[in-house]
Amino acid sequence: MESRSGKFAGDNPFEIADRWLSEAEDTEPNDPNAIALSTVDADGLPNARMVLLKAIDRDAFVFYTNYESAKAGELDSAGKAAFVMHWKSLRRQIRVRGLVEKEDGQKADAYFASRSLKSRLGAWASRQSRPLSSRAALMAEVAKVTAIHGANPKRPPFWGGFRIIPLEIEFWADGDFRLHDRFVWRRKDPQGPWTVTRLNP
Repeated sequence: MESRSGKFAGDNPFEIADRWLSEAEDTEPNDPNAIALSTVDADGLPNARMVLLKAIDRDAFVFYTNYESAKAGELDSAGKAAFVMHWKSLRRQIRVRGLVEKEDGQKADAYFASRSLKSRLGAWASRQSRPLSSRAALMAEVAKVTAIHGANPKRPPFWGGFRIIPLEIEFWADGDFRLHDRFVWRRKDPQGPWTVTRLNP
């Protein structure tokens, strides 16, 4: 196996992902932490949407959402998910597939408290993914929860995080003549050792 160097160097895929994200923060015009999250519904029909990655932990990728949303229901049901991060400015992407668990304790409380007041009130007001009669109805709900919860709302019981614990992480970088560089890290379970393989473009 050839040694990996340059942008692919490192013995820990989470550290490589964190480094790539840090580099993208200097070059991407908007939301360098955006990921295209994929789930499947009860019939196996795929679903995809953009969400914002909020942390790269030592063993997982973390984002937050409404636990009553369609995506949360699909994550709970399947227990698995995939996502891709793509940075046009760097001509790189990271693909992740893995298992899912909730982040529903102190870390979720701390992240919720760090959000702007309008975002926290919006989390209380939105019945995410469910039908809405009008924007006026949504704004009325915001006014209602503002009156109830005031200027320092606590995290709603229906809102929190998900941790994607990868079994596969692929790092991709654009190459000349479409001969891209791809390295995939794989393991059989979350406690298992990683194997790293170069893939054909």
